[in-house]
Amino acid sequence: MARRVLVPASCLALLVIGATPLLPAQSFARGPDSVADIAEGLQDSVVNISTTQTVKGSKDATGIGPGPKGSPFEEFFDDFFDEDKEGLPRKVSSLGSGFVIDPSGLIVTNNHVIEGADEIIVNFTDGTKLKVTKILGHDPKTDLALLKVEPKKPLHAVTFGDSSKMRVGDWVMAIGNPFGLGGSVTVGIVSATKRDINAGPYDDFIQTDAAINRGNSGGPLFNMDGQVIGVNTAIISPSGGSIGIGFAVPSNSAVQVIDQLKQYGETRRGWLGVHVQNVTDEIAESLGLDGAKGALVATVTPDSPAATAGIQPGDVILDFDNQPIENVRSLPRAVAATPIGKSVPIKLLRKNETIALNVTVGQLPASEEAADDATQDESGTQEDEAPEKEELLGLSIAPLTEDLRSQYGIGRSVEGVIITDVKPDSPAAQKDVKPGDVIVEVTQEKVKLPRDVMARLEAVKKSGRRTVLLLLSDAKGELRFVAVPTT
Repeated sequence: MARRVLVPASCLALLVIGATPLLPAQSFARGPDSVADIAEGLQDSVVNISTTQTVKGSKDATGIGPGPKGSPFEEFFDDFFDEDKEGLPRKVSSLGSGFVIDPSGLIVTNNHVIEGADEIIVNFTDGTKLKVTKILGHDPKTDLALLKVEPKKPLHAVTFGDSSKMRVGDWVMAIGNPFGLGGSVTVGIVSATKRDINAGPYDDFIQTDAAINRGNSGGPLFNMDGQVIGVNTAIISPSGGSIGIGFAVPSNSAVQVIDQLKQYGETRRGWLGVHVQNVTDEIAESLGLDGAKGALVATVTPDSPAATAGIQPGDVILDFDNQPIENVRSLPRAVAATPIGKSVPIKLLRKNETIALNVTVGQLPASEEAADDATQDESGTQEDEAPEKEELLGLSIAPLTEDLRSQYGIGRSVEGVIITDVKPDSPAAQKDVKPGDVIVEVTQEKVKLPRDVMARLEAVKKSGRRTVLLLLSDAKGELRFVAVPTT
């Protein structure tokens, strides 16, 4: 049985299509007009990128390679690594595609095509070979890189189009270097837009059925006006060859990243300072929402733009800068694309009330900052309370005593009611609730003792809601919301 494999951009080529009106069946059978004139004018702008790097020992011994061991990319990259004797230096080479965006010598490709390379050579259709003199910048999160070469004469450059205008069914054309065969042209249509393939936090891919194969990574996806509307990045395939499922980074996203790489040598994304999770149907019901939408705030980073604006855990962000937030993936993309320092309106739901705020977007820190909640020391607040235990929702709960804190290794920053047992067949167990989790809030109200949990649960039942929203913390203080049925 064929295995489903997600292959990285350096081995694929994608196409995007231009919008086409509804046509008679005869027109569909005939297909698009010849793309020969378009292809002829674009081939000189698409390049083959060859990289080499020196590694020590075999791939398996050193773990060196463009894809991590055990990842879907591992099988593909096996083709580029010879199994030499362990410990002996050897040259590793790979092939990819790219395209010229500036006649002075600026070339776009995928980050994974050039990552770790000792030498990068750009090969043009006329036989010219130019060594990359500088990597102006690269961005692993969108898998894009900007290279600089020094040509003796101006290069043929392509222009970017508006990827937001592409519709499912539009014709697209890909030019690249599949299997080392430079200048290959394939045509197809846009199969889908806004695809999330779990490649990163900013997934928003164009999907195409145009033939994309190994070596097409980093190549352009053109509309029928000869404009780049995508950068080929990945395919899904059991063998590495095209089965008609390829993905490209939309040009509107790529242009933002490339402009920043050109200007700063790095990406400077907007930052809000919240950790969010998806609003499921059950969570929506428990919050009184009319559907599963928005992004549920689990934690807010202290001194972040979100904290300054007054955003709180438990808020559901519904709109950001007048853009509806459809799901948890929508918010990071919208925030990242916002200019740093811009004040934007936010609409959120808090305890059944719609609230409007303004937040000034900050710059995403270079490295993730760990939130330090240890400044809130509420220890000792329940030491004089008589121990009490309760069972509800298939859970056994108890006060968070020092003995239980030590038994489950719970950090000092975590406060609430501890779960000591979970019935295996309960709805809570199906939501991965486990002993050692701490109930921090019930229906967005903090709880300290089991009786607080019971009181909130009774209030939920009287309101007629079928689920209760719990904010849980693990031993390290990581928070998540869980909606548990009340019956």
